[in-house]
Amino acid sequence: MNSYKVITILLFMLGSSVVNAKLVEKDVNYSANGTNFKGYITYDDKTKGSRPGVIVVHEWWGHNDYVRKRARMLAELGYTAIALDMYGDGKQADHPKDAGKFASAIAGNLPEAEKRFMAAYQLLQEQEQTDKTKIAAIGYCFGGGIVLAMARRGVDLKGVASFHGSLGVGAPAEKGKVKAQLLVLNGKDDPFVKPEQIKAFKKEMKQAGVKYKFVNYRGAKHAFTNPDADKFGEKFSIPLAYNKKADEKSWKKMRKFLNKVFK
Repeated sequence: MNSYKVITILLFMLGSSVVNAKLVEKDVNYSANGTNFKGYITYDDKTKGSRPGVIVVHEWWGHNDYVRKRARMLAELGYTAIALDMYGDGKQADHPKDAGKFASAIAGNLPEAEKRFMAAYQLLQEQEQTDKTKIAAIGYCFGGGIVLAMARRGVDLKGVASFHGSLGVGAPAEKGKVKAQLLVLNGKDDPFVKPEQIKAFKKEMKQAGVKYKFVNYRGAKHAFTNPDADKFGEKFSIPLAYNKKADEKSWKKMRKFLNKVFK
């Protein structure tokens, strides 16, 4: 067989796999404690049977295209993913002042935050494509703080991964209460996460007997995984910056982490 025919066959096989790979994407409406929410569920229909589920919690901007993108990336890895809505009605902020107000209202009322989180959790479990016994959560910025808070509150999660998230949301972890393994992916040059906060977090986790890993990415600032971070940082004069290297390394680290906790 000559080289032209080999290349042609390989291209045909590659094209066929791309065509056959199809993500199912669904906008979903659900409610909790009298509030309506607009979420997004996605999975790869090539995978047969149930598979682990992953909850994705958005940045302080709200449920936007970025959190949906991350959900799709998880679906491509073989998971059922839900990008939840923590604010209600899919509400989004277009200015840091509003984003701060929305995020503070939720972070300051963790019992309500847990109800909203659990509504999405239960919806994910109800999907026939989801293995109900294998649920994890990841979050970005505000969402990173929320998933760590849910772990501290004892939500039944196999694992939690926080990307450039706040570390001290809610009451400290109690020994024997945290069910999830934790992965914290932080920008070493993030001005919103102080060295003393990192030290306190590590001490808290050690005292509570929590299995965790903390990774600091040199040269990475806040929101280092979001390609729009530079635009937002410049527009609003806040220290946000995308870091491609840290973005790719942290996603790879999360992939290995999920593979481990779902074994």
